[in-house]
Amino acid sequence: MITAFLGLGVMGYPMAGHLLDASHDVTVWNRTAAKADAWISEYEAGSVAATAREAAQGADVVFLCVGNDDDVRSVVYGDAGALAGMARGSVLVDHTTTSAELARELGAACAEAGIGFIDAPISGGQAGADNGTLTVMCGGSQATFDSVSPVIDAYSKCCNLIGPVGSGQTTKMINQICIAGLVQALAEGVKFGQNAGLDLEKVFATISAGAAGSWQMDNRHETMLADHFDHGFAVDWMRKDLGYCIDEAKRNGTKVPVTELVDSYYAEVQAMGGSRWDTSSLIKRLD
Repeated sequence: MITAFLGLGVMGYPMAGHLLDASHDVTVWNRTAAKADAWISEYEAGSVAATAREAAQGADVVFLCVGNDDDVRSVVYGDAGALAGMARGSVLVDHTTTSAELARELGAACAEAGIGFIDAPISGGQAGADNGTLTVMCGGSQATFDSVSPVIDAYSKCCNLIGPVGSGQTTKMINQICIAGLVQALAEGVKFGQNAGLDLEKVFATISAGAAGSWQMDNRHETMLADHFDHGFAVDWMRKDLGYCIDEAKRNGTKVPVTELVDSYYAEVQAMGGSRWDTSSLIKRLD
């Protein structure tokens, strides 16, 4: 496939590399040109475009992974945007975690231009991107999904079509709702164990094998114990995602009291200076 990858952050940078390793033709673009230059220097192949439009020209599939709704709009729309360079019959795949509203907006804009669209938020963190083991939640038509899923396989271990456009983003919201409660519960469990004077390595080696076990427990209890949070998924990003969850819950009439509470806890962590700390930093509130 001839592909373009727009956005070379901690996720997009290795994802674009996996596409190249899978023998796809890759043109990259990033708002900070130095990152694109660094990518080319590391992978010693592919090409760099000066604008999103130039990157998208001639591409069968254009992948996008940036920050939020406004970032996506700035990259996709306008004379220098991706849509202006894409040909009819090509496909835009948005890996950014955005609102479901934006996904539906992009789907309509692409349909009007004769371009396929898949909203495809990802889960697995930087480690998943580095190792090519991301989980990808997709919304769109079956035919469009079938045309791009073999390409997405280059950096994913699980890629499923959930339903029509917007379904990927709402699935990612469920993912974040579930994670928020788990991380808060883990933080409380760690602090409880510390105050009880238990050997927590033995505790978590034991309970992780039972019904309480989870990815968060396996991967974050040690960093909580070490008071180390300079890694992983930033609090700022989680608050952005939880904001989308809460807004969509209001739209579809769902009560999410635990999600709203944990979001307020993350606001406290931000006020402590932890905006860029990993989400497991919830335990800092309990010190």
